[in-house]
Amino acid sequence: MAPPRKHETDVILDATRALVLTAGPRAASVAAIAKASGAPAGTLYHRFGNRDGVVIAAWLRALDRFQQRALAATGRTPVAHAAAMAVAAVGFARELPDDARLLLTIRPADLVDSQSDTDFTETLAAMNAPLTQRMRELTLQLYGTAEPRALDAVYRAVSDLPYAVVRRHAHDDPLPGWLEADVSAAVRALLHSYGEKGDEADGIN
Repeated sequence: MAPPRKHETDVILDATRALVLTAGPRAASVAAIAKASGAPAGTLYHRFGNRDGVVIAAWLRALDRFQQRALAATGRTPVAHAAAMAVAAVGFARELPDDARLLLTIRPADLVDSQSDTDFTETLAAMNAPLTQRMRELTLQLYGTAEPRALDAVYRAVSDLPYAVVRRHAHDDPLPGWLEADVSAAVRALLHSYGEKGDEADGIN
């Protein structure tokens, strides 16, 4: 059995995240990350390749944590399922506020020094694919079609609304206790406002 790593990856990524949130992505140099995490620079290069690799790993970890919660959300009906996915975003921000702030404030393009990073782009697309497919499936269940306008209606309710709410309250500590209930109600209202099938799916009519 391999010996445990002396410098845990999560400790390194936590230190990187703190540097990025405090002073921006460029503050997370290899030297700064090494100092903040206690891991030698050689360990960072060996494990992540370069400075971009460490920063990207911290951001992708946050994205993965969010997506796991969104994909795990379920509901008795399509509308309830959609509401649960939106509420999962609030729960993520409540449980892991620094990860939420990282995703809210840092664009993928801000993470890398190079003009393009094909591996990062491909990894991001692969990570987003299951959630994209889930949104399409929900749209079909809600409205019987996945045409662009219907899909946009679902994205407004399930993605855009909780994103805006979490951004508004990103620095509240703690988040308001009523936020999940209000987001759930708002999602249902948005979905119902788009088409009758949403109401039928939720057992309202």
